[in-house]
Amino acid sequence: MKKIDIIVKAPHFYTMEGEGVGYKTGVAMLVDGGKIIGFADEKELADYSAEKVLNLDHHAVLPGFIDGHMHTACAIMRGLAQDTNNWMMYGLQPFQNAVRQEESDAGSRMAILEAIKNGTTTLGDYESHMDAVCSFIDKVGARGNIAQTVRAAKYRVYNPGELYEFDDEQGEKSLAENIALYDKWHDKAGGRIKILFGPQGIDFVSPELMKKIQGVVKERKTKIHMHVQQGDRETYQIVKRYGKRPVEYLRELGILDEDLIAVHLTDCTDEEAAMVAKCGASMIVNPGSIGIIDGIVCPSVAFQKAGGYCALGSDQAPGNNCHNIINEMKNVALFNKIKYQNPEAVPAWKALRMATVEGAKAIGLGDITGSLEAGKHADFIAIDLDKPTMLPVYTHPMRNIVPNLVYSARGEEVALAAVDGNVIYRDGQFTNVDEREYFDAVKQYPDGIGERATKEFNEIGGTNYQFMQEGKL
Repeated sequence: MKKIDIIVKAPHFYTMEGEGVGYKTGVAMLVDGGKIIGFADEKELADYSAEKVLNLDHHAVLPGFIDGHMHTACAIMRGLAQDTNNWMMYGLQPFQNAVRQEESDAGSRMAILEAIKNGTTTLGDYESHMDAVCSFIDKVGARGNIAQTVRAAKYRVYNPGELYEFDDEQGEKSLAENIALYDKWHDKAGGRIKILFGPQGIDFVSPELMKKIQGVVKERKTKIHMHVQQGDRETYQIVKRYGKRPVEYLRELGILDEDLIAVHLTDCTDEEAAMVAKCGASMIVNPGSIGIIDGIVCPSVAFQKAGGYCALGSDQAPGNNCHNIINEMKNVALFNKIKYQNPEAVPAWKALRMATVEGAKAIGLGDITGSLEAGKHADFIAIDLDKPTMLPVYTHPMRNIVPNLVYSARGEEVALAAVDGNVIYRDGQFTNVDEREYFDAVKQYPDGIGERATKEFNEIGGTNYQFMQEGKL
């Protein structure tokens, strides 16, 4: 008899193998040394004994979700920048300028726990100061694919049409900080943390700095995680400076290759999105965030049709309001059905692949996670099929578990999350931390942030200022 670490028993497994969802039943999943070693039916299972048996008798087991692009530090400003044009400068900036580092870190911890509760096991976080985030991801036991912001454009509010003012010293300093983060955290936490390089966008760095970043990335064999053609704001900046649209400018610079993870592509035409895919880059689409911020459906369908891998991301809570990949699966399916006036444009199974196996490939972790296959790390979640949003369960003549997960579930259906075979969340409780400590901690900060943001918020006089004056908020 072979002794292994874990046997996972459940009536339904969605392995994401092949081109569909890789459904299996009548088997158990075998885990040893933090990795999946295979599946066994009842007869084969007699040859194994395990240190732990997870009996998930009314659950579906899936790979843990990939949240490719997050700004968890912004969670401390949840709900402060919706329903407004010029979102970044007139909506977010007055509050972002007022937030202190300890407040951002508190927001990150809250957002990371929120995401895990909703089934995310790999967090693609991105911000200026990421050391505390790496430490917390390590403590919780999740997987991190972390980028640190590199930016030469000075931090201030810019009016529409105003070109950014560059500070080369600031740009070099932020790159040095990203390198220091890489040296400290890459492949640490038992290999669960990877460090990427995060130029905020091609409009926020000089071409010289961009090429330098690319050289650093290739030397370290990691990736660039960058907002690309994020909106008409970026397009305007690049056309004014260089006479080209951002994607063409990036192509001429030699940045569009397999080392680039392109986030958003908000202002891309279908042809531009296809160009990015054909050059070997991958994409992260954030449907909820960009839908709320810009009222736009990003060209992920065109990108995928051109052969590119596309992950889902929750982005940030002042725009999207939540870190919940189940919500993003529904959004990407729903928005594209409406965009193309075609209910088959993005089916539920395709959205689930974007949240798992295709998402993992897009962010460079396809050989580690994203599917339940022998040799992959044992990152998996269990969905409680007794929750009302998942009932009733049909298995013939068709299975309705995936459609219910994508179109009906809210996140509370996630009963368990494991990374490297270690259960980090089960039945509403985290294994390694007390969630109430971190959720309660953020309550002390809004009054101070609001007081410090008031002057600039009032001076800008944006949409939400007007809503406040009119008693609409």
